[in-house]
Amino acid sequence: MSRILLILAGIACPLLLVGQTAEELVSKNLAARGGIEQIKAIKTLRMTGKVQQGGGFTVQIARVSMAPNLMRQTVTIQGMNQIQAYDGASGWQISPFEGRKDPELLGEDELRGFVEDADFYGPLVDYKTKDNRIEYMGHDTVDGDDAYRLKVTLANGDILYYYLDPDTYLEIRIDKMEFVRGNVIESVTNLGSYKKVSGVYFPFSMEFGAPRQAPADFTKVTIDKIEANLPVDAAQFKMPVAKPAAPGGKEF
Repeated sequence: MSRILLILAGIACPLLLVGQTAEELVSKNLAARGGIEQIKAIKTLRMTGKVQQGGGFTVQIARVSMAPNLMRQTVTIQGMNQIQAYDGASGWQISPFEGRKDPELLGEDELRGFVEDADFYGPLVDYKTKDNRIEYMGHDTVDGDDAYRLKVTLANGDILYYYLDPDTYLEIRIDKMEFVRGNVIESVTNLGSYKKVSGVYFPFSMEFGAPRQAPADFTKVTIDKIEANLPVDAAQFKMPVAKPAAPGGKEF
């Protein structure tokens, strides 16, 4: 009898895996993050933290975002601020590190990734209405640990592979493939240190790198604070008008 039960169990396990669907995994992920109602109850976010590269080079970062797709981020180095923003239609930047203090529009390639990042609730929320396609790719491993793997094809053709923790259903890794001018740009993002903000879990630790890059060389992002539903002036996402130069090259 025990042998029969083992055989039946061996048959049932593959059936259970096959029965798992992409839609079910997305639902479990959103529920794990706090539930769709709690997620959509957040309309603005303000994040501050730091980015560390190499042997200790650290910069301060800040990001303000507003639903559905407004975003502005600031990188501060030695008192100088680089600003990049998206107003829902166009992206712009002020890049004093490159000697350009006037606002300028982002190029097409830069804008592509920025538009994706500006999706306030992420590609899994309302993915059907965004024309994103989700496929369940089965089990995989992340650093030796089991994970569910979801393939997310965005409306623009870029592909994201989400790796979900089988116990919590939260994202622990995202692989990205961008298709830019006939080239494929691949990147890896590891996520962790989840904390709850206004009833929703957010990762407070992220690492970015290339697939063949050593993990020790990844760029590390540590979030110090996330604040939800603070008042945000939508005007700050709009590209400011450059100050006219006075005769002699000085600004008015």
